[in-house]
Amino acid sequence: MRGRIISVANQKGGVGKTTTSINLSACLAQAGKKVLVIDIDPQANTTSGLGLDKSAVEASLYEVIVGEKRLDEAIHRTDVDRLYLLPAKVELAGAEIELIDHEEREYILKRMLVDLKYAYDFIIIDCPPSLNVLTVNALTASDSVLVPIQCEYFALEGLGQLMYTISLVRKRLNKKLAIEGIVFTMYDPRTNLSADVVNEVRNNFEEHVYDSVIPRSVRLSEAPSYGLPITKYDPKSKGSDAYRALAEEVINRTFGLGGAG
Repeated sequence: MRGRIISVANQKGGVGKTTTSINLSACLAQAGKKVLVIDIDPQANTTSGLGLDKSAVEASLYEVIVGEKRLDEAIHRTDVDRLYLLPAKVELAGAEIELIDHEEREYILKRMLVDLKYAYDFIIIDCPPSLNVLTVNALTASDSVLVPIQCEYFALEGLGQLMYTISLVRKRLNKKLAIEGIVFTMYDPRTNLSADVVNEVRNNFEEHVYDSVIPRSVRLSEAPSYGLPITKYDPKSKGSDAYRALAEEVINRTFGLGGAG
């Protein structure tokens, strides 16, 4: 059975995209699934957030793209059982220039994952917060897009831009690309704004919105600096509970109810 490839994407920065990539992946693995995380963001925050020193990684996605390493050489184990990482490094930012004359450059990642998707239950791709060749590669290679949105005033504006991007990719590069789901991050139950954003997004995208809501949490913010997902850093925290619940929803949509589309 082939694994499900999910891009975690939002063109807005600071919405909890990397936090979601790290913690959703860890929770899927802890639920018994074999998971590969691909860090396709040159900032490499998912890489360091899962315990790898991004300045010392010798075999990363960059080396695979430019042909210096084989894919299997660049996949690293993490401290979480069943969770593997294809790391990024800052040099990945130069890949866009190096690929400018590459024929069908939007399909490079998709070709890399042709066989790999049968080795994992889930492949989670952490995208850069911009629409560049790397992000387009991720969306072209994916079955679906998981969209984290922060509970803030401009959330719907950013969501609209992303939906337009997804429709363009679907039209030109990947007809099967679906919306996996929208997850609210940094939710503060003490503010009316958070509740208003949740209600408005649910009204507009009802069938795509996850029930799980990720709270604003100091513990979630601290965990990456220790190279740990929240379930390892503070397993009894509200953040751990929220990402476990999200992982359960993702598993149910994939293996129970079928992928959201």
